[in-house]
Amino acid sequence: MNNDLLIQNFNAIRTQAPLVHSITNHVVMNTTANTLLALGGSPVMAHAKEEAADMTRISGALVLNIGTLSPHWVDAMHLSLDAAREAGKPVVLDPVGAGATPYRTKTAHELLGAGGVSVLRGNASEILALTPAGGQTKGVDSTDEADKAFDAIRDLAGKYSVTVSVSGKTDHIITPDRHIRVHNGHELLSRITGMGCTASVFTGAFCAVNDDPAAAAAHAMITFGIAGEIAALYSKGPGSMQAALLDTLSSLDQETLSKMVHADEA
Repeated sequence: MNNDLLIQNFNAIRTQAPLVHSITNHVVMNTTANTLLALGGSPVMAHAKEEAADMTRISGALVLNIGTLSPHWVDAMHLSLDAAREAGKPVVLDPVGAGATPYRTKTAHELLGAGGVSVLRGNASEILALTPAGGQTKGVDSTDEADKAFDAIRDLAGKYSVTVSVSGKTDHIITPDRHIRVHNGHELLSRITGMGCTASVFTGAFCAVNDDPAAAAAHAMITFGIAGEIAALYSKGPGSMQAALLDTLSSLDQETLSKMVHADEA
């Protein structure tokens, strides 16, 4: 991993505060907005079809999250995706709960097939549900690990010309010719709702300041994972962890970030 580039991108988010437009789910809006603010980015959530595309055009990145779908929101996602593609904006797709219902899986495939998605970020079961190998999704939680179907995930990356970021005990960032492994993180993060969604908006922020989607996805997972490791030191459980995560993110500095990176490229 190039730590200098990680620090450069981290500082760029702090100084530029890129606007990240998220069409996301009801459950996580407050959490993802506050964590993105603590990182240094600027959140906006415009779900109406009448303004979603316009908001995308003035944003640094677009994040599409299918956690609480409705036909109206799906229309807004496609309008925003079209606007992002035309304007050359990076797009992150979080296929929350893909595999749990046919509607979610179909919507994720349609968004990917429309073109323009830079990073597909989800847990192993969600990602595998979009491959011929299939996945076992318990609601929105993963019951799989990415290394069980690495070849299928790499084929998915090639099929849609997309970087795939799979979160888990080890995070895997996979393209047809690259495989980055991120070992940062803490198990307490998995006990707070919206942490995967937070990783997606972080990926959007890093994509806004880095034209390389694979590097941006890795930097997002590293930064989020390190913040989780530090926050866990000051937490008694999920409740205090949530507050500690915000405080840690807001005070995180480049020296700490650089020292705690635990990632490699296969």
